[in-house]
Amino acid sequence: MTGGTAVYPDLAGKSVAVTGGASGIGAAIAAAFHRQGARVAIFDINAAAGRQLEAELGQGARSVTLDLTDSDALSYGFSQAAAELGEFDVLVNNAAHDDRHRIEDVSPAYWRERMAVNLDHQFFAAQAVVPSMRRRQQGAIVNMSSIAWRVGLQDAPAYVAAKAAIEGLTHALARDLGPDGIRVNCVLPGFVRTARQVEKWLTPELHAAVMASQCLKRFIEPEDIAGVVLMLASDSARAVTNQTFVVDAGWS
Repeated sequence: MTGGTAVYPDLAGKSVAVTGGASGIGAAIAAAFHRQGARVAIFDINAAAGRQLEAELGQGARSVTLDLTDSDALSYGFSQAAAELGEFDVLVNNAAHDDRHRIEDVSPAYWRERMAVNLDHQFFAAQAVVPSMRRRQQGAIVNMSSIAWRVGLQDAPAYVAAKAAIEGLTHALARDLGPDGIRVNCVLPGFVRTARQVEKWLTPELHAAVMASQCLKRFIEPEDIAGVVLMLASDSARAVTNQTFVVDAGWS
């Protein structure tokens, strides 16, 4: 064990793509893979945060500034990173943005933008890595959903709809890609204590509600999610695909 995280020798030397990897859960995932000896591409629209994490991790980490809602830029960015770090063995579709919005304020344009930010790029990122995974007849994709859709998060219908769709996308990709040796699974986090959640949403009232709802009376940390993602990407889960793993401290 290293820092409370299991060691997966098969992840050493693997090439890993993490979207939304510059902060929060994504940064914890990127750091966890890097500690395993993997080469990690950190795709994020926040250039400064990406560069800072790359500097902190050091050799084997590469920050790629990318607007994931631009499918052409996504395809190009993934190809350039793969040329530098090697064809991707693992994709973690983590990027998301849990903006709040009232039903009466949602326009068609805003709805489509929320789908692009929270759902669409997961498919196109998978599309970018699948050809090389198919050639090698191996690969692992981990899609990040959220407990938000199961508990019905208030004031976020577009976000909730996107997160529900990610589980459906996971099932579809797993079925299509299984014959090529590519595993696709979904992780569904509960309320994770990231800097953004603390700054934006964590009031005393929400704190009390979370603790009352969970079986475990402690906050979920980004590293708790990263540990599950590592396992799913490793050979320890070589027979696991088409599954959703709920990491919500017993909320649902």
